[in-house]
Amino acid sequence: MAPRQPGLPRAVLRWLQSLDLPACPRHCRRDFSNGYLVAEILARYFPAEIRSRACGTGSSLPTKLSNWARLQRFFAKYNLSVAQELIEGTIHCKPGAAERLVQDIYSLLTNRCIKSLQDREIDFTDYCYQTQLPMVARSTASKAIKNNIRLTEIMMEPSVTINRQKANAVINMHMRMRMQEREEDPRRFNIKRSFRHRTVYHLNCTTSSTNIASIPKEKAFAPSYSSGKRDKTDVEKNSKSNKLTDPLL
Repeated sequence: MAPRQPGLPRAVLRWLQSLDLPACPRHCRRDFSNGYLVAEILARYFPAEIRSRACGTGSSLPTKLSNWARLQRFFAKYNLSVAQELIEGTIHCKPGAAERLVQDIYSLLTNRCIKSLQDREIDFTDYCYQTQLPMVARSTASKAIKNNIRLTEIMMEPSVTINRQKANAVINMHMRMRMQEREEDPRRFNIKRSFRHRTVYHLNCTTSSTNIASIPKEKAFAPSYSSGKRDKTDVEKNSKSNKLTDPLL
């Protein structure tokens, strides 16, 4: 199952309804992937520059590429900064890409900022969705590659080396998640923690439960030195007392 991404904000939906588009976008990933509705939005603001009839309404990959090539030339002409990752994610129907693209176009054309876009990074992988699932329901390595690499990406870039790099990146993400699972629940994988990991875990638990700032420095650091080493004067005093008390000496 693909991760469910949050939909468009209410302000953006009202803005789309006010533009009187020929088709109301119901499924953002499917409706905005070919670029036709994006051309219709831009034609409302730049009627002399954009002709929406020149853009095709098909869903094939050549139609999508030709439509978005025209839109990219328009973006470059009017200095509209639209990320290439958003365009590629919208073409390949990545989850959350079309919604993010429409919100960016809304902020560019209306000069209004959306609070949800300020601290969000461009990431169209299913990593966040997989972390929300239990360990048993998470995808395997082959399923992760299938979820994160679309067939249209391979058709658009048939290079074996580039596709291999994408697959390796997905596998590395999957391996990091697996290592995190082993650290969170070692009993499930029959892993015995080493002495170093156990001491670090114990120290983290003790420091989180007690407030170190309230402990004086003398009491906090004195036991670590007194328990490990003794002064030379103490050793000499103990040896002299043993000689006086022991009759054999």
